[in-house]
Amino acid sequence: MINIVAKLISILNSETEPGQISLAFCLSMVIGFTPVFCPHNLLVLLLVLFLRANLSAFLFGWAVFSAIAYLLDPLFHAIGYKALTAQPLHGLWTSCYNMTLWRLENFNNSIVMGSLIVSLTLFIPLYFIFNVLIKKYRGQLLEWVRKTKVMGMLKASKLYIAYKALAG
Repeated sequence: MINIVAKLISILNSETEPGQISLAFCLSMVIGFTPVFCPHNLLVLLLVLFLRANLSAFLFGWAVFSAIAYLLDPLFHAIGYKALTAQPLHGLWTSCYNMTLWRLENFNNSIVMGSLIVSLTLFIPLYFIFNVLIKKYRGQLLEWVRKTKVMGMLKASKLYIAYKALAG
């Protein structure tokens, strides 16, 4: 647990642009919410590398969002089931299922469909929310935390030692 908190603090305190960290968290949400062995996750991995998102933030977010996904699976199933059984979309789903790529994507699975709908819906709002939170943390909270007496005590703890080891 201490290493996880130290890794998050290390990511937030890095010299990386807040937008790159936010983008990494949002892309990790897509991979974390959807099952790992879906072909669209290869596209997400390529985007992480091509768009120069923060790789540490991406890996950290992937672990966090994968854990959250297990809790949200009933919600993903309900949303995916609604989308797959919507009467106006039956023709679309039938024609898509007749394509090989669609079957490889496994979008006919309600959890895959629901998790992708949720992650794509939350992508842009969470990008801006993460961006604002990182900027507020760096601008206000970081300086305040450095000046507190509690920080002095933390610098002597295992948490700070783990943070320094990760920060290099």
